[in-house]
Amino acid sequence: MNLTIKELSQKLANKELSSKELSQEFLGRIKKFDKQIGSFLTISEDVALEQAKKADERREKGEVLGVLDGIPMAHKDLFCTKGIRTTAASKMLENFIPPHTATIAENLENAGAVMLGKLSMDEFAMGSTNENSAFGVVKNPWDLERIPGGSSGGSAAAVAARLVPYATGSDTGGSIRQPASYCGITGIKPTYGRCSRWGMIAYASSLDQAGVLGLSAEDCALVLSQMVSFDPKDSTSHPQAKEDFSLNLNNSLEGKVIGLPKVYFEGLDNQIAQKIQETAQVFEGLGAKIKEIDLKHNDTAIAAYYLIASAEASSNLARYDGVRYGYRAKEVNNLLELYEKSRREGFGKEVKRRILIGTYALSAGYYDAYYEQARRARRAILNSFKEAFNNCDVILAPTTTSTAYKIGEKIADPKAMYLGDLYTVSSNLAGLPALNFPVGFINNLPIGAQLIAPHFGESLILNFAHKYQQLNDLHKKMPELFV
Repeated sequence: MNLTIKELSQKLANKELSSKELSQEFLGRIKKFDKQIGSFLTISEDVALEQAKKADERREKGEVLGVLDGIPMAHKDLFCTKGIRTTAASKMLENFIPPHTATIAENLENAGAVMLGKLSMDEFAMGSTNENSAFGVVKNPWDLERIPGGSSGGSAAAVAARLVPYATGSDTGGSIRQPASYCGITGIKPTYGRCSRWGMIAYASSLDQAGVLGLSAEDCALVLSQMVSFDPKDSTSHPQAKEDFSLNLNNSLEGKVIGLPKVYFEGLDNQIAQKIQETAQVFEGLGAKIKEIDLKHNDTAIAAYYLIASAEASSNLARYDGVRYGYRAKEVNNLLELYEKSRREGFGKEVKRRILIGTYALSAGYYDAYYEQARRARRAILNSFKEAFNNCDVILAPTTTSTAYKIGEKIADPKAMYLGDLYTVSSNLAGLPALNFPVGFINNLPIGAQLIAPHFGESLILNFAHKYQQLNDLHKKMPELFV
């Protein structure tokens, strides 16, 4: 089922198949293939078939809701879905059934999306490999011995294996773009404030942003257009969040300026650097101009990100105390012991590490030395991007420092794992939209490139990626194991 959303929608419109038949086809693929990669935590077959039935009924009446109506999909398991288990891949929330639905999930449901289930991730979105899930490691469909990336690894793996046409994800420091690169698909993190965070289980509130993973830039544009909205329930939601990102996909790139940040190429793997340069040449052929730019303060990005994200995680995860909801330890003698034992048993190793780092950074005597310095670095990084965009329209950069590596290779070395986010965290710190799209293979493993735009420039990077994808079929390449 190697078809884009637009192609699937056309088949539904032509009545070559029904939404129910399409959903059953993907549910069959999940049952057949997912045991190899472990991307799903919950399969919501009954819900999906009921939603598909309603989509077919609307189509018969001529009341189709749009291009997504009747198309199957799945959610990263940190978006609350009313009545359906939502775990954030943590033992802490193993049996949590939300009483409400996240705004972005509700928006897609209102557009006719058929939800097949909930996808695995790094616990509470903390990780870059999807090895931190409490319910098992997710595997890369291109090589089952390798990571799919994280934290939206389940989403990326499911789309790459064609178990779903598209999936939602979240990106706090690269958690959509990095797994999209490792799995050979397209993924976009929109401007901070475009997508409501209401009903999204929080990791780092000033950095978290929902997004989408799909086969193509056009798919991402169609889905993101339905996900974004102003939401009064989210104080960080932007009043002008709504936009149709599919309108400008075919705009000419003539005269557009692409910035290549020289700092991103210092020490970069030669093969990846070559792929980025080749991609730049393709854009030149489409009329764009290439210009080398200077992005300052990149050397502070990783440290600033992990201090800020960990500090916010320390604050956000304090609510999991074993009292109100979530995992509750047994055989305790007092309230303090309940708190300590519930958190000790309910949280995984990486989550505990980040909570401790964040708590330390916020503690008396260390706040100014760590957290406040990280905030200043964040502002400097934002200013550097603003200065760069005075000289270019978009930035083209690598997404990852390597292709997907072996499962277990870096799990014992958190520092090495954190450095894998080198090219992605800056966009989150600055709140900028950024997109990964596949640009080739190295030793039969996919590699992606990243496009970054000024705030609310999603249409521009989707336009660039779409024009690129009209010239090749890299986004349609499929892992042989799942054909």
